[in-house]
Amino acid sequence: MLYIEPESIVSPPGLLKDSAVLVDGDRIVGVGPTSAIPCPTGALRLEAGGLLLAPGFIDLQINGAFGSDFTADPHTIWDVASLLPRYGVTSFLPTIISSPREVTTCAQKVLTQGLPAGFKGAIPLGLHLEGPFLNPEKRGAHDAANLTSPDPSIAASWAPAGNVRMVTLAPELPEAIDLVRTLAGRGVIVSAGHSMATYEQGAAAIEAGITYGTHLFNAMPPLDHREPGLAGALLADPAVTVGLIVDGIHLHPEIVALIWKLKGPNRVSLVTDAMAALSMPPGTYRLGERDVNVQGAEARLPDGRLAGSVLSLDEAVRNLVKFTGCTLLDALSTVTTVPASLLGMESSRGRIAPGCIADLVLLDSNLRVVQTVIAGSPYEL
Repeated sequence: MLYIEPESIVSPPGLLKDSAVLVDGDRIVGVGPTSAIPCPTGALRLEAGGLLLAPGFIDLQINGAFGSDFTADPHTIWDVASLLPRYGVTSFLPTIISSPREVTTCAQKVLTQGLPAGFKGAIPLGLHLEGPFLNPEKRGAHDAANLTSPDPSIAASWAPAGNVRMVTLAPELPEAIDLVRTLAGRGVIVSAGHSMATYEQGAAAIEAGITYGTHLFNAMPPLDHREPGLAGALLADPAVTVGLIVDGIHLHPEIVALIWKLKGPNRVSLVTDAMAALSMPPGTYRLGERDVNVQGAEARLPDGRLAGSVLSLDEAVRNLVKFTGCTLLDALSTVTTVPASLLGMESSRGRIAPGCIADLVLLDSNLRVVQTVIAGSPYEL
């Protein structure tokens, strides 16, 4: 058993003081006042004085980190996963960008084979396939040679049972709407992105089953007062969740604040879109089949286009608080309850409550990660 008595527990429905969490195996079995939940004899007591306890973070879009790229080599998913808890990440969607079909097949097999022996780290919850059904005009860092029109035969195995949780596509492409309906019917989260869609095309795609917007405003036309475009459609629909890369580069801080007024906190999901350069020194790194130059906080192709980020998820949370002035509870919801709900896992992840998986993160007063717990086991940072 594991016993944690932090300064405060930060989880819906609010902030709890003078409370403790009791874990048995991989599940939370008790949450409440310390007077009602004393530390059992023989339990491991995790030192948490002065710290905040939050649910483990969930990243819905990450391409790689620590020198490894998932598209270049899907087997590195486990290498990256073993290190992500240092940023508070306890589960994530490894993202495969537009690439030959065999790359996606390989990534599916990597997850199907399950956790490697002795593995300790963040848990992949399925793949996020960003492409290949993207608009070439908004391809970003994706290789145009790997893009194609929506094809049901390519997507035949794309389903949660085949380890595909999310698919990003451009809804204006031929046959895209039919594929949106098919994938949504299988339980796949279908997201709009890398697109030139008009407002009307975006609204039609949402009606067909799109529930998410990939890195809002990036790789889509800007919001215009006469043509709201895809961004306008995603912002206008209260049922759609939007992914944001809050690094101060992909989105101006004032735009983040404006989005927050329109969508937050229940429909904003912070993501990193991190690439292999995360936690690495400046230099040249791979993103799929492309070389990306990383200097400081920016990752760019030789022609200057942004190519992923070097943002960590805990830093994204800190930036959101700084850019919007939102509450700690609301900021943390964007990496816990919101992604868990989108994934249909709200009963087991993203909350600190009895019956939930014991994925937890202890933070100091500056929202920096001090300790991560995955499925009830403390992780050595």
